[in-house]
Amino acid sequence: MRRRIRSAAPPLHRHTLVRLAVDGTLLALAYYLAFQLRFNNGPTGYYAHLRDRTVWWVLGGSLPVLVLARVYQRRWRYSGQRDYEAVMRGVLAVVALTVVAVAVLRPVERSTHHGTSAIGLPNGVIVLFALLSLAFLLGVRAIARSVYERRPLAAFRGGRKGERRVLIAGAGEGGRLVLREILRNRGLGLAPVGFLDDDPGKRGLRIDGVRVRGSTEGDLPRILDESEPDEVIIAIPSAPGSTRARIVRECRTRGIPVRTLPTVFELLQTRGALARQMREVRVEDVLGREPVVMELDGVSSYLAGSTVLVTGAGGSIGSELCRQIARLEPHRMVLLDHAEDNLFAIQRELEEERHVSPSMLSAVLADCKEEERMREVLAEHRPTVLFHAAAYKHVGLMEANPVEAVRNNAIATRVVAHVAGESGVARFVLVSTDKAVAPATVMGASKALAEFALDAATARFPATTYAAVRFGNVLGSSGSVVPLFRRQIERGGPVTVTDERMTRYFMTIPEAVQLIIRSGSLACPEPAHSAPDVLSSLARGGQRDGRRAGADVFVLDMGEPVRILDLARAMIELSGLDPDRDIEIEIVGRRPGEKLHEELFNGYESAVPTGAEKIMRAERDPLAATAVESMFDEIGLLVLEGDAAGLARKVAELSAAQLQAPAPMARRRAPLGTGALEAPAALLHSRNS
Repeated sequence: MRRRIRSAAPPLHRHTLVRLAVDGTLLALAYYLAFQLRFNNGPTGYYAHLRDRTVWWVLGGSLPVLVLARVYQRRWRYSGQRDYEAVMRGVLAVVALTVVAVAVLRPVERSTHHGTSAIGLPNGVIVLFALLSLAFLLGVRAIARSVYERRPLAAFRGGRKGERRVLIAGAGEGGRLVLREILRNRGLGLAPVGFLDDDPGKRGLRIDGVRVRGSTEGDLPRILDESEPDEVIIAIPSAPGSTRARIVRECRTRGIPVRTLPTVFELLQTRGALARQMREVRVEDVLGREPVVMELDGVSSYLAGSTVLVTGAGGSIGSELCRQIARLEPHRMVLLDHAEDNLFAIQRELEEERHVSPSMLSAVLADCKEEERMREVLAEHRPTVLFHAAAYKHVGLMEANPVEAVRNNAIATRVVAHVAGESGVARFVLVSTDKAVAPATVMGASKALAEFALDAATARFPATTYAAVRFGNVLGSSGSVVPLFRRQIERGGPVTVTDERMTRYFMTIPEAVQLIIRSGSLACPEPAHSAPDVLSSLARGGQRDGRRAGADVFVLDMGEPVRILDLARAMIELSGLDPDRDIEIEIVGRRPGEKLHEELFNGYESAVPTGAEKIMRAERDPLAATAVESMFDEIGLLVLEGDAAGLARKVAELSAAQLQAPAPMARRRAPLGTGALEAPAALLHSRNS
């Protein structure tokens, strides 16, 4: 109990002592005035004596009570609802303690025919004392905060000369937070000139003295011209990309810089002062796609207390997997990569910036293609969950190096999947791609082979749950078009787009990773008799007739595809330049095997709901495990010999065999994307020519 009291009381610094003195004086004044008001012209006789003797009790006894009530944890100028609640608790405790002390200690007594009796506090005095105390203590805090924040008194706080004029887009909670931060923190050098908000009911209102001038739609150009801000801050974390793009476009034409609050997902993931979280508008903010926000704490229990291994831990997806998994309290994390610089960087980041205990981390240098080395790693660390994110992803480079593409993306996946099954890993999650659907490139075909490898592993190691997670392009990853466009813009152009009609699905790295983790929770087989309905059957790994048919393939809903031409224009505009005038956009034509539009499902797959938002399951009949194993043995030999042409033929045969698998028509839903497997002919043609 003693330890608890010490932790509740803050250190008594000079400012705290001053506030204690003020509060004590105000409480004593409230006590004195309560008697004056109760007895009109003031108490006389016994009650005057009672007041004079006990007012010192109030002055001395109230201070430790207020300290223990946590009233002095923050300065008055930062007071908020929690501080006011603490004051109310403290005042009620002081009043109750005063009443009890007077009743027990009997400071004033009077003689009667039956002896002596104590003079107690009149009920009116008790009520008035409580009300006046609350009014005085809450009032002094409200005045202190108002004086600190009000702009008319800025001169008394050091002045506001030379500040940048700021227009805040969003008068909701985000906008109020930004305004409060600006008013409190003089070091920011910002002065709010107004709000923008699309809610008609807020128009003309004043929030902490700052007026809502109009909406972000029809009123935006006029307000920008009238208020002449030096900067606009978008304070709508959930704002759609179209709204952000409209604000950025209008501001860019006037040379006004724009910053934004982080998205809802980023706010959930980060901590710290709001001013430090405000950032420049990025391309993902203006693409017109809705951000995916998913709270993982309720669905990631399979990671809590587990040993989790992440391959490709130093890559774009792998490193973000490590960051998000670290929040979910695993027992240990094993970071595996063959690139020492990337591995070292993520290890240091987790330890120094994410404050992960070094005893929880193991950084392992290893190549997923080396079977014996992977056996050593899994035997030593005994992971229960394995995320396989190691892969080559640059399409053009893989076209020029087909043997290495298949070796690293397909054969390495087969190796890791088999070693995981042998080692008793409970869950294996492969990070796949939409390019594995109807593959028309070497990279896509190699990832399709990786998905097939999980079918064989599922049949061979039924105790391990295997799943692949398929999604599109990741904004900001090393294999994304975004870094390429950024470099081209920095060089002064041109920005090269293969076809003005080309579209791609996009996600941010954090969005993709949270859905990968969520998909891992869906890949959880249970006994067949416990799941009589279809959705439960799907959630336990696609068991049919009491047997798992193959590895799960989960497909992430990435919203509407984005035109690459629109992406290029948005990036040029975010750089403060004008497309076609400052930076030329050049249409260079499609490369061999490059599609106009990516697909999410093969023609022989059905899109089936999983019960989890934003995640579908690709229902399909798998290849026979023996056929896959036999084909991989032949492919492995061709890779060993470096036979690119022979490898292309075998890849074509495997894809064709998958194409001939019967579609599950009875359960077929309308797929999000359809198309025949183009990979075999494309690969065979490109390698034989």
